[in-house]
Amino acid sequence: MFHFDLRATLADPNPQIDLKIPIYEESAQSFLQAVNNYKNKSIAAITDKRARDAAEMKRLKEKTQKVAAETNKCKQLENEQAERKDAELAVSSFKRQIGSLHEHKGKERSTLNTHASWVTPELHAFENILACHVEGMQKEQLLIRFKCVDISDLNRDFCFILDVSGQNYRVIKTSPPVPSLPLLVDELNLTRDIFAFIVQIRQEFHRMANGEEIMNVSTRFGDTDRGQESPLAFKDPAFVFL
Repeated sequence: MFHFDLRATLADPNPQIDLKIPIYEESAQSFLQAVNNYKNKSIAAITDKRARDAAEMKRLKEKTQKVAAETNKCKQLENEQAERKDAELAVSSFKRQIGSLHEHKGKERSTLNTHASWVTPELHAFENILACHVEGMQKEQLLIRFKCVDISDLNRDFCFILDVSGQNYRVIKTSPPVPSLPLLVDELNLTRDIFAFIVQIRQEFHRMANGEEIMNVSTRFGDTDRGQESPLAFKDPAFVFL
C-alpha cells in the first residue's frame, strides 16, 4: 500500500513525492493478469457449459425422437392388429359365405341331378325317335343337330341354335336357313312347347331336303285359332321319317 508523510513533505523546501511507479506498474500488471485469467476461465467455463448444454439438448432430442418413433411403432402395431382382426373377421365371414354357397350349390346340384335322372331317359328317347342330338352351349343356348333328314344323304347335318335365356325364346341360327322360322318361333313363344318346336323344325328340314311341297305358312298359322293346338304340334314322332 502507498503511504507518505504529508507534513514532512510540505516542510521540505523541495518537496518530492515518491509515487513508486514501478511498484504501481507491477501491481497493475498483476491485476490485469488476474483479470485476464478470470476472463479466460470464465470463457472456458461458459464454453464448457454450452458444450454440455448442447450435448444434453442433443441427448434429449434423440431421446424424444426415439420415444416418438416407439410411439409411432406402437400405433402402427395397434393399427396392424386392428386390421388383422378385421381381416380375420372378413375371412371368417367369407368362409361362412363360401360354406353356405357350397351347401346351396350342393343342394342345387342334388336337385339338378334328381331332375336330370328324370329328364335324361325321356331326352334320350326323344333323341332316338327324332335322330337328333341336343347339346348345351354357353349362355343358356341349345344346339340341336339332326341326322337322317335328307333321304339321299342320311348323314347330312341339319341343326339350329335355340336361345332359352330370355323370357321369349330365340333361334340364333339354322343350317340350312328355314324360311318359315319367324312364324315357328312365334308359335313356340305362344305354346312354350320346345319339344313340339323341335319336331316342327325337323319337319321343315325334311320338306326342304326332300323337295316336298311346303304348306302355305298363312294357312298353317294365320288362319288358325291361337287357342287351339297347332297342326304341327307333336302327335306321333314317327311322322318325321315319312
